[in-house]
Amino acid sequence: MNLNYAIFRSNPIMTIPDLSQIGAHNKREKKAYQSNKDIKIELSHNNIEIVPLNVKYVKGFDEKTLEYKKEHDERMKTERTDRKKRYHEMLNSNKNCVADELLFTATHTFFKDMSKEEIKKWAETSMEFVYNDLGYKKEQVLHATVHMDEKTPHLHCVVIPLVKKLDKRTNTERYTISKKQYIKDKIHLSTLQDKYHKRLTDKGYDLERGIKGSDNKHINIKEYKRITKKLNQELNVKNNSFDKAMNEFEDKMKTTKESLFVGKDYVKVKKDTFDSMNKVIKESKKVMELQPKLQTIFNEVDNYANSYKTLEKENQKYKKEVNKLENDNQELEKENRSLRYRISYLFDVLKKFLRKLLQRGNEETKDYTADVVKDCYDEEEFDMEDVVKISRGTTKQDELFDYVEAPHYLKERVRDYDEYEYEKDDFDMSR
Repeated sequence: MNLNYAIFRSNPIMTIPDLSQIGAHNKREKKAYQSNKDIKIELSHNNIEIVPLNVKYVKGFDEKTLEYKKEHDERMKTERTDRKKRYHEMLNSNKNCVADELLFTATHTFFKDMSKEEIKKWAETSMEFVYNDLGYKKEQVLHATVHMDEKTPHLHCVVIPLVKKLDKRTNTERYTISKKQYIKDKIHLSTLQDKYHKRLTDKGYDLERGIKGSDNKHINIKEYKRITKKLNQELNVKNNSFDKAMNEFEDKMKTTKESLFVGKDYVKVKKDTFDSMNKVIKESKKVMELQPKLQTIFNEVDNYANSYKTLEKENQKYKKEVNKLENDNQELEKENRSLRYRISYLFDVLKKFLRKLLQRGNEETKDYTADVVKDCYDEEEFDMEDVVKISRGTTKQDELFDYVEAPHYLKERVRDYDEYEYEKDDFDMSR
């Protein structure tokens, strides 16, 4: 029986930092992989780029979702200040994923003796499934690569399920990222796995679909023993019934003194002996009918156990690497919090300094300072409120207010600005 199984999985990527981590892994941007000893970094040059990506994942994501970002930024212009969110901030706080990672592979022995070119053709067939069965367009594929530097070759394909959907609240079409447009639920995923298996077999690949509805990646030896024990019990029941019927028949034959032969082809026996004989035949048929069915199931379960023992080991290694990445991520988050605090402090100092320059500098200094404020606003380092606070009451007020489209009521000039938070002792230029 064939021991090779087609494997297709889908793993949602929920945040931009997660996308960045996965990109670093898929593009082999690390110098070493301590948590996954199976990765032979010296063999990474053999990895096959099916859909190349020459920039980091996050930058590639931003390029492919540029229209979504423009739509979001436009919407934020009319949003209440306390509800405004930057593009990545909005994506990270949503319940939707930002991308989906599709994993394609097979049992390790399937790739035995395959050339690199043959593995590439298998990967291209898997990509045909992505385009023709899942329904993704080429521009929605961020990156697709075959890792040849691990024990079992496998294809990572990261897609961005960016779609336009009707917003019932505004009755307009708006961009969103929705994996459910392509993989609705587990039942739909099972149907897609059928299609993936068929696409491979239609191309001549000798692969099994596997047991439907089973959580294949979690099959273990304990479960295997439980199933085989149950099947053995059922077979023992049938065998016991057969033995009992046979014993009854033998007893009847011992007590049957009369048996009459009628011609060469017929024999006459007592009815209860004849009934016992029929019972033996009936029970033997049951055992014979059950035996091949049980053997088939035994073989199937045994094949899965052997196949997925290998996969379990690989999954454990993946888990260790994920744990390592999570720990690294926690450390980075601590550093980021510290950096964000420092950057926030520095930006506060910068805003106060720019305001003083607009108040006390000469015309050339004020012009240059206004340009700096505009640049910071364009780069989303300042928001409208920041620009208003920096320029209010200065000779550059109207110019900067107009630039950020500040509300009309804020444009009224006020003579006494000493109460303003950036005034006087907040920043002493003489220091």
